[in-house]
Amino acid sequence: MPTILLVDNEPDILAALSAALEWRGYCVFLSEDGKSALEKAGRMMPDLIVTDCTMPGMDGIELCRRLKLYPALTTIPVIMVSAHTQLQRTPALWNAFFLKPIDLDAFESTVALLLLSRPLREMLRPVCSDRAMSRWQPVSSGLIS
Repeated sequence: MPTILLVDNEPDILAALSAALEWRGYCVFLSEDGKSALEKAGRMMPDLIVTDCTMPGMDGIELCRRLKLYPALTTIPVIMVSAHTQLQRTPALWNAFFLKPIDLDAFESTVALLLLSRPLREMLRPVCSDRAMSRWQPVSSGLIS
């Protein structure tokens, strides 16, 4: 059963997305901010992360940047959600974007596609000689734009 980490500081959004995803058979974990989400991602290695863009403390963009610093977490697909107009996409930080209120049919389809394509992305991931020796040691931030 695929695991999904939902990150949002609004309990109603967490509840609604969690219910929709659990109904589809996914195992869902919740986090209310980017810092705790990064810690949970390192412990549980979710198959997908859905994060809000605007949160106090570590926002969704910074969470995505930090995920890309860890070789073990870099292949986890991310869906960015925001109540504001679409952000200028920073290259390769997230895989999909949804504007709130979320179209649940499109959201569920995107979740399914990202979960199906994850093994292929991991196989095709380029090997970078600048990567850290350990999959848990961060790579230099110079590699992430």
